[in-house]
Amino acid sequence: MTSRRRRTRTTVQSTIITLAVALGVWALFSSGVLASDTDATTSGPSSTGTEPTIATTTRSTAPGPTTSAPTASPTGTSRPSSPASGDTGSTEAAAAARSMLATLVVKGKAPATGYDRETDFGTAWLDVDHNGCDTRNDVLARDLTDIVRQGPCKVMSGNLVSPYTGSEVAFVRGNTTSTLVQIDHVVALENAWRTGAQRLTQDEREALANDPENLFAVDGYSNSQKRSSDAATWLPAAKGFRCEYVEHQIAVKAEYRLWVVPAERDAMERVLSSC
Repeated sequence: MTSRRRRTRTTVQSTIITLAVALGVWALFSSGVLASDTDATTSGPSSTGTEPTIATTTRSTAPGPTTSAPTASPTGTSRPSSPASGDTGSTEAAAAARSMLATLVVKGKAPATGYDRETDFGTAWLDVDHNGCDTRNDVLARDLTDIVRQGPCKVMSGNLVSPYTGSEVAFVRGNTTSTLVQIDHVVALENAWRTGAQRLTQDEREALANDPENLFAVDGYSNSQKRSSDAATWLPAAKGFRCEYVEHQIAVKAEYRLWVVPAERDAMERVLSSC
């Protein structure tokens, strides 16, 4: 009887101890001291192959390099450089012009005997590109801003910044106003005649007289002042445009197989040396 009581007491004590341990473990889990296996399984790929959100939020990633946005200019616009400013574009153009100048024949001018603008170079102005508009209106439309036309070709008005002076000129077509804006031949036609154009065909001379490369819309005063001068005796008042002016002269002379006189070549070299 005594032995049976002892076994009962032992069983009760064991049950109490087991319950106490279980309650203690449960309390530890509830307080977060012990971690369950659930976090370990959710941090890896799920059975569908999609990574759970918890893994994405707990993964650490090393920062990569950052790229700075370009800094805007103070004005918000890019300003074109002067031809004499030494920028890459103008330097390369000047170098090309110097190389081309070196290929031109150098000798004295031929006499101007027999020179006649319309007979030798055609009526001003022709439509050599067959676009339906004569060359003068083509150049006005190219070089002026805010142009107003009558029909598809005829430029009635517009605004010009003369490349030879930098001054603004308002163009209004009319008997007393049209001459304020004139079309200048960069290589003057008489100069061309005296430096090789006499040997060209009529078609070639007409092409030279209407070649856009050889034409600028300019203020009338500069055009009247220049007349048939070459680079040795006349250059644009706007010094920043002299490089482009001489580059055009050289390109035209090379295209139409014209020559330069010694003083003209020297003047061109001086201009290009500062570009």
